[in-house]
Amino acid sequence: MTSVIHTSEIGKPPPTGPRGKRRHVRSLTGDFPEVDEKGQEKWPKGDEKAWKAAMQLPEVTRDIVNHVQTSLARAPYNIDDFGAYQAAALSVRDNLIVNWNSTQLEYSRKSPKRAYYLSLEFLMGRTLSNALLNLGLLDSYSSSLSSLGFSLEDILVQERDAALGNGGLGRLAACYLDSSATQELPVWGYGLRYKYGIFQQLIKAEDGSQLEAPDPWLEHQNPWELPRLDVTYEVRFYGNAQRWGEGTGRATWSGGQEVLAVAYDVMIPGYGTKSTNNLRLWESKPKRGFDLQSFNAGNYERAVEASNSAAAITSVLYPNDHTTFGKELRLKQQYFWTAASLADMMRRFKHLDKPIHEFPEYNAVQLNDTHPTLAIVELMRILVDEEELPWDSAWSIVTNTFFFTNHTVLPEALEKWPVPLMEHLLPRHMQIIFDIVSPLFLQSVEKKFPGDRDRLAHLSLIEEGFPKQIRMANLAVVGSKKVNGVAELHSDLVQRNLFPDFVEFYGQSKFGNVTNGITPRRWLDQCNPSLSSLITDTLKIDRNVWLKDLYKLEGLLAHADDPEFQARWAAVKHQNKERLALFVERQLGIKVDAHALFDVQIKRLHEYKRQTLNILGVIHRYLLIKNMTPEERKKVVKKVVFFAGKAAPGYYIAKLTIRLIVNVARVINADPDTNQYLSLFFLPDYSVSLAEILIPASDISQHISTAGTEASGTSNMKFCLNGGLLVGTVDGANIEIAEEVGEDNVFFFGHLTPDVEDLRYQHTYHSIPVEEKSPALAHVLNTVSSGIFGGDGVYEPLLNTVRQGDFYLLTDDFDSYIRALEMVDEAYADRTEWIKKSIRTSAKMGKFSSDRAIQDYAQEYWNIESIRV
Repeated sequence: MTSVIHTSEIGKPPPTGPRGKRRHVRSLTGDFPEVDEKGQEKWPKGDEKAWKAAMQLPEVTRDIVNHVQTSLARAPYNIDDFGAYQAAALSVRDNLIVNWNSTQLEYSRKSPKRAYYLSLEFLMGRTLSNALLNLGLLDSYSSSLSSLGFSLEDILVQERDAALGNGGLGRLAACYLDSSATQELPVWGYGLRYKYGIFQQLIKAEDGSQLEAPDPWLEHQNPWELPRLDVTYEVRFYGNAQRWGEGTGRATWSGGQEVLAVAYDVMIPGYGTKSTNNLRLWESKPKRGFDLQSFNAGNYERAVEASNSAAAITSVLYPNDHTTFGKELRLKQQYFWTAASLADMMRRFKHLDKPIHEFPEYNAVQLNDTHPTLAIVELMRILVDEEELPWDSAWSIVTNTFFFTNHTVLPEALEKWPVPLMEHLLPRHMQIIFDIVSPLFLQSVEKKFPGDRDRLAHLSLIEEGFPKQIRMANLAVVGSKKVNGVAELHSDLVQRNLFPDFVEFYGQSKFGNVTNGITPRRWLDQCNPSLSSLITDTLKIDRNVWLKDLYKLEGLLAHADDPEFQARWAAVKHQNKERLALFVERQLGIKVDAHALFDVQIKRLHEYKRQTLNILGVIHRYLLIKNMTPEERKKVVKKVVFFAGKAAPGYYIAKLTIRLIVNVARVINADPDTNQYLSLFFLPDYSVSLAEILIPASDISQHISTAGTEASGTSNMKFCLNGGLLVGTVDGANIEIAEEVGEDNVFFFGHLTPDVEDLRYQHTYHSIPVEEKSPALAHVLNTVSSGIFGGDGVYEPLLNTVRQGDFYLLTDDFDSYIRALEMVDEAYADRTEWIKKSIRTSAKMGKFSSDRAIQDYAQEYWNIESIRV
């Protein structure tokens, strides 16, 4: 089941009914105190003495009340939970600003080398709870809010998740910012301030399909950002680029459209330290907004055309690029963001009064995937056209400044831009790319591999065709000092499959691995405080210590066989399952059995992540239980399956998968024969905050990508850190997790990476019908086709991706997958041994802290050092 929206009700006024007494819940001014029967004023909220004393005392309570009165212009008589959240957030922000200023002052004094993390996504989650934990103020604010009549738990849920990301790429970036500040490293993030995020996911009541609505996360003032209206840069699009003459490499870029990039700063506090770094987000605004002449002439649309065009750049994350306009807007976004960020870095560097050739000695720029690759070209433009450096000198600076992280092993997922689009939108940058291709790169390739035309074609930044395409991944490799993958298998595949010619050309020293990590502050201490407390009590170590050195969790292994500790561990897990069950009941009105096995898969929807395999497995389980006798059903392990994740608006097959999940849930949950043994839920509008409820409650989590397709994954780390066992393929970071926790504590299945290409070859040229390869899967597919889950044939395109071609090998892995789930059932039946597996899994997750990962980058890539504030 899932929460739904009835499209027929959109736009209709709310139903009328008996009206109770009108209560003015929120108002900025004008409320008066209520009086009792004797005419005496009644204090409306909390302890009257606490409120009034707070106006005199220099403490947390006073800070909150001060913001209620001065920042919000409210009073005790008209303050609600949301107002209390705003006041508390502004009070916490005051602490962050003090630490932020101290940190930046220290950086200015010592002039260290800085690293800048360029990511199109930063999936931050809620900030208030994280800031309170990192600042060590959780208890103080809980007590103060309680004295004012508010519950901290009620206040925390008032905050909307910042809509600055979608999936693992953005969450990884957020973890790295947290760890950088905690490790006291001088690292800033640069991103975009999306007005509407990617989208708010709704589920259509009529047919269970995904609908997309704007995510209005900024509709109320965001207390966590500081507008820097004095930090603005002009960014140009279109126009003309006129070269100066032969040999100089320089040109003048003029005309076209100019847009302003305006900075908004978000402070990133470290844990247990004053070190507070920065995430700078750019908002696009018109340089000349309102065209008064057009307005006065009656052309109202033209009057706001420039304003709308500029604002569109930072309206939405990942605009649908299935249209020409969408493609152009995506490219605009990427250049706008990288150009503003580099202008900001260059301004900061020039304040040091150092010669320009020392730029790489003070700046390291990490490209988080190919999205910011235009930064390489933009820095060349700045150095050649504005700083008037010779081409070779400029290129030397560029190739010692940038570092590139690849996040995919799918060649078709590597970004490419049509040459005509680049020439139209960024004419000067297209010239520079051509200049890089010819004199700089391909000539050196020809010199090393004379006459090898195939190699020249593979290494070229330009892919021949109609139209020609710019290979952004190739550009990122050529323009960066080092390139890394994000898990050991992935980094190996990057070198062997994606960029083997580059490895031969540059040598292996240019390529490396940094396995992803997660911050234990949010993904254990914040989302699972009961487990954090149990760990602290058991290890007899202050949580400030083990949260900064996750390897200390190995101390739990000595307690894995202790029955008392096992009981406490199991009690924490059950408490988290009850919390999730209560959440589902409140959202969907359906009771969930917290004693059942909780099976969770939460990821963005994509064919290679194989949510389709999971839902087909659920249907298989349903059909088996349905055909059992009542006595046989009593022996079945009860299971509740949870899905969450968004599908890209233009990704038809992924959206069809969501529709199937929702409608299968409707049938299963309504079936009286089976619903006490199996239930299924799709939780819409997946977010960090929803993950913080789901992850601590999982008994198993599924990470079942086709072998060799998942770069790393980080949700697998979060589940395992919280004691959930892993069901997965031998892919990405699953491999390294198994190496750490032991394969006895992981449920692996499916073919291995070396088998994949041969299997795909067999599918293409020597295909075997599904009925022969996997009769069980064929039965499931035919059941879906029969219409039992509705649709009138609507699911056939999805089912045909399995029946015909089966690129992601569902037919090859299905039987093995079902056997793995049967092994889970058998293991779960032995509760004592299951709890031991859970303890051992958490205890061996030290390697997967983002603190370790960020130190790898700092020492082996960026060459930066910690700065104590």
